[in-house]
Amino acid sequence: MFADLHVHSTASDGSDEPKKIVNIALSKGLSAIALTDHDTTDGIEAALAEARGTGLQLIPGVELNTDWEGTDIHILGYYVEYRAPFFLNTLAEMRRSRLTRAEGMLAKLADLGIRLRFEDVARIAGEAAICRPHIAQAMVEAGYVASKKEAFERYIGRGLPAYVPHSKLDPFTAIAVIEKAKGVPVLAHPGLADRDDLIPALVKKGLLGLEVYYPLHTPEMIEKYRWYSKKYGLVMTGGTDYHGPDSDYPPLGSVSVPMETVEKLQRLHSFID
Repeated sequence: MFADLHVHSTASDGSDEPKKIVNIALSKGLSAIALTDHDTTDGIEAALAEARGTGLQLIPGVELNTDWEGTDIHILGYYVEYRAPFFLNTLAEMRRSRLTRAEGMLAKLADLGIRLRFEDVARIAGEAAICRPHIAQAMVEAGYVASKKEAFERYIGRGLPAYVPHSKLDPFTAIAVIEKAKGVPVLAHPGLADRDDLIPALVKKGLLGLEVYYPLHTPEMIEKYRWYSKKYGLVMTGGTDYHGPDSDYPPLGSVSVPMETVEKLQRLHSFID
């Protein structure tokens, strides 16, 4: 009776389609998963349809990429009303910003002698919003780098020659957007952002959970974020940040939380609703 509450599909930068993810979750005996694609909820309908009647609880979610003082801070939203017009409009604007960013990164890469066609990047992305992993894959296919990891480490990682920031929400606005969509806002992988000083302010804005259990969190980080969760009365969530079998992220379900965590999120959602 465990849940993986951080999962990505081909709707954003994952490599597995939503339907396939549901079937992988069933094969691993998971009781629930949350589909939390970056800045989109386009995969939720297909995942819900595949999960219907199986006993697997599919939690409609999202991961909003935000920025604060030059630091990437991601806010997860659980049980969002993913059909709400205002919410869809917000996500559409964020995806348009990703498109502008991708064009800027391709221009910078071209200045470095790495010439990629936008059409090839769009083909790799498919119906998903274009993300950096899609550009990295195009670089691999064109023979400029040996792996997506090399693309990030040499060219498109933050602060590197072809990196371009894109317009993002700030984390406080992201929490407000999720709340308006009747969702439960949770700070994703706080150990990666290393901005613990923001946690009290985010809690005042409406943050209701911390992603304590995460593949890159050390035992010391887990203990620290357990402490923060207890101090501020936050739900302790967790998940793999699954992106598919060929990614640098671990297999689906390898980091999970008990169903009691899902029940806590449901109660909070009911309260917000």
